[in-house]
Amino acid sequence: MNSIKTYIETNKDRFLDELFGLIRIPSISSESEHKDDMVKTAQYIVDQLLKSGADKAEIMPTTGHPVVYAEKIIDPAKPTILVYGHYDVMPVDPLNLWDSPPFEPEIRDGKIFARGAVDDKGQLFMQVKAFEYLVSTNQLQFNVKWMIEGEEEMGSPALAKWLPGQKDLLKADLILVSDTSMIAINIPSITVGLRGLAYMEVEVAGPDKDLHSGIYGGAVANPANILAKMIASLHDENNHITIPGFYDDVLDLTIEERRDMARAPFNLVDYKKKLDIKATLCEKGYTVNECTGTRPTLDVNGIWSGYTGEGSKTVLPAKAFAKISMRLVPHQDPHTIAGLFTQYFESIAPETVKVKVTEHHGGFPYVAPTDTAAYRAASKAYETVFGIKPVPTRSGGSIPIISTFEQALGVKSILMGFGLDTDAAHSPNENFHLECFFNGIETITWFYKFYAEELL
Repeated sequence: MNSIKTYIETNKDRFLDELFGLIRIPSISSESEHKDDMVKTAQYIVDQLLKSGADKAEIMPTTGHPVVYAEKIIDPAKPTILVYGHYDVMPVDPLNLWDSPPFEPEIRDGKIFARGAVDDKGQLFMQVKAFEYLVSTNQLQFNVKWMIEGEEEMGSPALAKWLPGQKDLLKADLILVSDTSMIAINIPSITVGLRGLAYMEVEVAGPDKDLHSGIYGGAVANPANILAKMIASLHDENNHITIPGFYDDVLDLTIEERRDMARAPFNLVDYKKKLDIKATLCEKGYTVNECTGTRPTLDVNGIWSGYTGEGSKTVLPAKAFAKISMRLVPHQDPHTIAGLFTQYFESIAPETVKVKVTEHHGGFPYVAPTDTAAYRAASKAYETVFGIKPVPTRSGGSIPIISTFEQALGVKSILMGFGLDTDAAHSPNENFHLECFFNGIETITWFYKFYAEELL
């Protein structure tokens, strides 16, 4: 198995060239003008999987963007690993903040800079290359299936509908995912928890049209002013969310769990310096790591109203809008939380405005056990490559479909991510360390070996 290092070194230029071909396709799932790019990306992945040793690979239609399905069945009697990833990426705005074109991958300072470099094309490609090595050297000991979707950045709405009818096709013993992060480039971690999500959009409407702010200001309610007040009231002075019932189902950490989380290295001074902030704003009584991984949150993701162009235009806007996301923890239900949010937001609106609340998408939180064969194998794999045992962590992010997998397919997932929190995923200048990319290929390869030792 040590020959994986030689294989990577021999083929690293080809790996990057193939990855860059994938990155160059602007597969932005949320923008309709990229619909053809989504199909083009799916076909690129099909071609790469077949080239890497899959017996078959195909594009499967859904109610939204297509799913790529592939498989390599070495023996129907052997266990099956189902590899999950996504080929869609976030929009690139604001474009002017990128130091290089987002879909023209560029290597600088040992990192790949491009949209999708780490989330999730680079991490998905690690799985493909580990698989390629195992097949080409006749070391694959499991059946492997692939399910690569194109709507993860939208909450996986089409995949959630597609899954129930594919139980036989997707039958597996474990789902393997690389779409998360490590604590640091030299400190590996295994993500054992993901927060859920409830994503909302609100509209506050006042007069039937924009009005002259001099003639009507002071007499007619300004929807932008009202929206700002309403949003501000959603947190109290302790940064506690004020929606009645919001915390009713929250599963609090035990003392032991808080102690384990505290083992993860964290430097508050470095954290603030890295983000160029003077202070953090946490829920009272909880640490930064606890607030970003184990506590629910409510954040405005976008807010707009009135005139925002160059120069000035003195108007009293007719409407104001905001997009708001709530990250959820066990055992919060995204639909319940969306309902509580809607009811409360409507209740705090003054009679001077009209309010409309729309639920966009969401997902359940996920917590994985650490006493399984898959976790032990992953831990050994990281330790083999990095020289230290990985730390189990709970991610502040969400992969809504992970909890759906367990509900629809009855299969647990192991989350082997290799990104870093400095990779700017979802932001301008998204990047992925070359070291993490190549270490990821090696670690995944070792995972297959150790998982076989656990099961076979």
